[in-house]
Amino acid sequence: MTAVIAKWGNSLAIRIPRSVAEQAHITEGTAINFSVEGNSIVITPQKRKKYTLDELLEGMTPDKFHPEFDTGNTVGNEDW
Repeated sequence: MTAVIAKWGNSLAIRIPRSVAEQAHITEGTAINFSVEGNSIVITPQKRKKYTLDELLEGMTPDKFHPEFDTGNTVGNEDW
């Protein structure tokens, strides 16, 4: 597949066809890494860090807890 480099402000841009984006599992907003290997530009999606529950709860302190509040009576089948 061929694409053409375009000027975008002071930078250069390339449009990634939908079929290529789908195969690479990237969407708008996906963080990517660039590298140059020989005369090739390699673009790879940045892997998202997977957090453990302990890592997620690490920043929780009592001053960040929200107080309980009354949401009123149940409606429909929402009673647990």
